[in-house]
Amino acid sequence: MSRYSLSIRPFGVHAILVEWPQIVEEAILEDILQFTAHLKGNCLDSSKWEIVPSYNSITLIHREKPIDFNDFKKKIESWYAEKFVTKPRQKFLWRLPVCYDLEFGIDLEEVSQKLNKSIDEVIELHTSFQYTVYGIGFLPGFMYLGGLPTALEVPRRAEPRLHVRKGSVGLAGKQTGIYPQESPGGWNIIGNCSVSMFNPKSETPSFVNVGDKVQFYSIERAAYDLHKIEGEVGIYKLEKIKLDA
Repeated sequence: MSRYSLSIRPFGVHAILVEWPQIVEEAILEDILQFTAHLKGNCLDSSKWEIVPSYNSITLIHREKPIDFNDFKKKIESWYAEKFVTKPRQKFLWRLPVCYDLEFGIDLEEVSQKLNKSIDEVIELHTSFQYTVYGIGFLPGFMYLGGLPTALEVPRRAEPRLHVRKGSVGLAGKQTGIYPQESPGGWNIIGNCSVSMFNPKSETPSFVNVGDKVQFYSIERAAYDLHKIEGEVGIYKLEKIKLDA
């Protein structure tokens, strides 16, 4: 496994931010996930520490007391220098349904014009790629999905909306994602996912993990309405495929 030059700095009194090179690539994400597993399995008490991996960083948060930064920085450097071997976490490809009706895809026409593509071409491109989950944040369950084809890159909206509908699927720069709840937002909305991305009553409120993959597929409005009903009564079955470790 490659080793990278890390930046380690305080992130408040109870937290430390460990940063990798500011490059979005899966090799760095995999190193982050491997080190996260090493920390959880061999170095830190999970009852006292929250460990949050993302794009190019790991945030370490002590739940009970302030951190002695200088002392703990040395420990992190030592742990990272070890030749640790961790069992790879099982990763999944999640196939998520999206309805691209203009009722939901309120920016779809504008996006197609900006990209000089038909609406069908935009949908075909958006559903043809597998996206990597690089981070979960901003809102509980909000996935930052990398791997968007260059042909779909559009800038954020100049004026964010105060209310973006739950389940809205958006584009912004090199990313795509799903709004897990109604919120303000500035992404270009091209459809709506019929699957709820965050359930606070569940033991695993966000079923997707950093490092997983997501692929969208297009559904008609009737299927969207059916999925919603199935979700409300708890019988909707998520599509997931095991990925090679």
